[in-house]
Amino acid sequence: MTVRPPEDLTARARIRDAAMEVFAERGWKAATVRAIAERAGVSPALLQHHFGTKEQLRAACDDHVLDYLRQGVTLGIDQGQLGRPAFSTEIHRSAPSVVRYLVRALVDGSPGSALIFERIVELTVPYLKGRDPNLDPKIRAAVFVAMRLGLVVLGPQLSTLLGTELLSEQGARTAGAAMLDIFDPELFDASITEQARQAVRTETAEEER
Repeated sequence: MTVRPPEDLTARARIRDAAMEVFAERGWKAATVRAIAERAGVSPALLQHHFGTKEQLRAACDDHVLDYLRQGVTLGIDQGQLGRPAFSTEIHRSAPSVVRYLVRALVDGSPGSALIFERIVELTVPYLKGRDPNLDPKIRAAVFVAMRLGLVVLGPQLSTLLGTELLSEQGARTAGAAMLDIFDPELFDASITEQARQAVRTETAEEER
């Protein structure tokens, strides 16, 4: 999750990022190759050179989202960076476009959306704990992921109550603190919960300075 200025992005990456924006705004069916090419500042021919069809471009966006989430889990949880200010700053910078694309794809039922949801569930399973030994861990994770994504689906309504955009730094921090207060602390390993709480405390302290 290294930070790169837009001018440092390759043409392929610029096209992919532009596609995620257009897909999120218009949906899979309404988005066009020409609109994506215009957003990326390239010709439709160059887009087709890199990705072929709109379907192949959408699949590349799906792969990027999954890679982003896997990397975030690896760095944030497995490598203990969740509570580091630099990690939180990068998440606030890069996550909104990923989340908007993901939610639109799932709500619209775009091709591949069922598979991407299943992959996110599989990524979540190892980090959740439960009290009911008879409950399938995958079911537990699926419901948890659906609840978390539902927060963004209701983003406009929640943003109004928060008084700020949900996916802004302040909005994400406020919603994150509320979720930590609502969720059962035993749902995750204690170290994960503490890292998340530390991240919220650190960000709040920096904002108050």
